Amino acid sequence: MNDAIAVPIAIDFYIKYPLYEAVQYEEDEFEKGWELKYFEGSMDAYCPECKNHSIFEKRNRTTNYGENAWLYDHKFVVTFECSRNRKHELYFLFQVKKEERTVQKIGQWPSMASLNLFDVKKYSAALEKRYFEELTRAIGLAAHGIGVGSFVYLRRIFEFLIEEAHLKAKLESPWDEASFQQFRMTEKISALKKWLPEFLVENRAIYSILSKGIHELTEAECLAAYPSIRIGIEIILDAKLEKIRLDKKIEEATKAINVLSGKI
Repeated sequence: MNDAIAVPIAIDFYIKYPLYEAVQYEEDEFEKGWELKYFEGSMDAYCPECKNHSIFEKRNRTTNYGENAWLYDHKFVVTFECSRNRKHELYFLFQVKKEERTVQKIGQWPSMASLNLFDVKKYSAALEKRYFEELTRAIGLAAHGIGVGSFVYLRRIFEFLIEEAHLKAKLESPWDEASFQQFRMTEKISALKKWLPEFLVENRAIYSILSKGIHELTEAECLAAYPSIRIGIEIILDAKLEKIRLDKKIEEATKAINVLSGKI
């Protein structure tokens, strides 16, 4: 498939994949092309006008039962309506090239960044302001087909999480700072596993992929890897949010129990 992006499912193509990146379909994947054009389900997406998530349903459903009925040179639009207000719509414009067996998303409204940024607002509680801004930049760059640039920001976020754990580890004794500074990233993660989310420790290859993307991979290869890497980063941040929530709950419960014990 050369530099073409791996074939996504229809909903991911609408919401998560960037503009102008060709997706090439092999013969045994024609059904996915059919599903993209003649989508029959519904999807959960952010509605910028409702300012919340909503269920969207495809407008003017049409069906063609030929598996390769979509495969000819043309452009097509897929329109979704918000179930809360039918006037709230999402548009996705695609171009098909028969000879190359490719589909490109060549337009959409709202932008991919607009549809995705709402869901990451919660991570502002898990990241310093600078790094939360870098997360939003990474999403915005990927939305505009800039995969390598997106990886630069995602790697900075990963490094921030490691350094944050490092600062906590330094407060404990014994700690060999001189040895730690000589470690490679994978070794640093092993040394810091007590202070890091389990998912990060088990999936430390994320850092290697990000570094390889910055120095060796093409834009298309970075964009193909981006959805998986972004999910990995979000899982790590979700774990951090959960720890913050649990620590706060423990603190509040401890205070309440101490007050109660003093009264009884």
